[in-house]
Amino acid sequence: MALPTRGRVILETTAGEVDIELWSKETPKACRNFLALAMEGYYDGVIFHRIVPNFLVQTGDRTGTGAGGESFYGEPFEDEIHPRLRFVHRGLVGMANNGSKNSNDSQFFITLDRADELNGKHTLFGRVVGDTIYNVAKIGEMEIDDNERPVYPPKIKRIRIVDNPFPDIIPRITAEEKRAQQRAREQAQREREQEQLRRGGKKDVKLLSFGDEEEAEEEPVVFKKKPIVRPDLVDNPEMPATLSSPIPEPPAPKGKEKERSSTRDRTEEPESKPRQQSEKKSKKDESEITKIREKHEREKAAQSNSRQSEIERMEAEIRKLTRRGEESDDEPVKKKPKKSYLEEEMSKYAKARGVHKKGKGKKDEGDVLAALSSFRNKLKSTAVEDSPPPPDQPEQEGAEPRPVAEEEGMEVDNDTGFLGHALHFPKGNEEEVAKAERDYEVIDPRQRGARAKQEERERRRAQKAKDITGGRGFRR
Repeated sequence: MALPTRGRVILETTAGEVDIELWSKETPKACRNFLALAMEGYYDGVIFHRIVPNFLVQTGDRTGTGAGGESFYGEPFEDEIHPRLRFVHRGLVGMANNGSKNSNDSQFFITLDRADELNGKHTLFGRVVGDTIYNVAKIGEMEIDDNERPVYPPKIKRIRIVDNPFPDIIPRITAEEKRAQQRAREQAQREREQEQLRRGGKKDVKLLSFGDEEEAEEEPVVFKKKPIVRPDLVDNPEMPATLSSPIPEPPAPKGKEKERSSTRDRTEEPESKPRQQSEKKSKKDESEITKIREKHEREKAAQSNSRQSEIERMEAEIRKLTRRGEESDDEPVKKKPKKSYLEEEMSKYAKARGVHKKGKGKKDEGDVLAALSSFRNKLKSTAVEDSPPPPDQPEQEGAEPRPVAEEEGMEVDNDTGFLGHALHFPKGNEEEVAKAERDYEVIDPRQRGARAKQEERERRRAQKAKDITGGRGFRR
């Protein structure tokens, strides 16, 4: 019987989905490394670089060569060999190493058949479940070259985590942030290409040209400006102030000034544009990353707020229920439920019988003791009032019998004469004892045994006496 799993991921590949369950309890380090790299998007776009028919398929190397890979811990981690986890059938997921112990990183493989030679050498941390094993078999049947590399390698699109047994994993960068950075890089590359196309369209490039000439033409022309120096304003005592007044320059025509300004603008434009573009791209990347992180924080805050509000609502309901229970125990009920005709008649009968209970609630110990004491006092008072007549005194013949009260329409139990009744016995009981001894035979097994022993002793004594008398007669 296989060990129970805890944790589940789905590999979305170009050959279909692969559903994997993890043994996170038996191999915690390998499962934590695999889940953390999946959360960071490390496996997104990684190919299956090695396929061995009827043995295994291997992936997890971003370089695609089989010689790369890195672990989430920053260094290779040790093997986790479990005695009950063995490579006994296809669809088992294990960590790949470089041939030595404790050299696991990001590469893993999926078996295509039984592989006993891998037991004790590689960490087995998961298994493929369901019909997705046929997608793994499809990958194992792809065309390969002489070096066990697929000619058209399948690729992992992304890994979707269904059940994460380690909620404390904090990725260095999330897969969403990584994808945003990739999109930003691609967008920047497209913008650079478009800018190059625009520049090429503006220039009058001939059809027959060489690359060196194009590069030379693309380089911006920088005009060096001569500095204007006034010796009379320079604080240098060695130089004499020969010029007391500035030499007026001849006024330049307006057309030339415009040409100079236009050439200056054209020379400054190619220098400022790349710098502005790079600044814009960096700002865009930073803004996208900050937006994603803010969105993640808002989602976390919303989840925590919803949980807190749910807890507060449940606590308020509990307080309300407890308050309602206390009020129902303390305060009397204002509205009495309407009784049916049968219940009213039964309540009247119970009142007439004297068995109606005042309270339906729990009786405390004081009520019970009070009822007992009242019953005791009633017995004492009845014994004093209705004392029984002496046994030897005969009843008076002329006494009239007491009138019996007529029965009412409802039966009423008001006979309290039994409270004064007393039980009297005669002083001597010799007759009863004699009668019992005469009528009943008491059999005691101990007496029967004692009687049997006594009879046996008498028999032996008689036998001994007989033997003695017979011996004396023989001697004579």
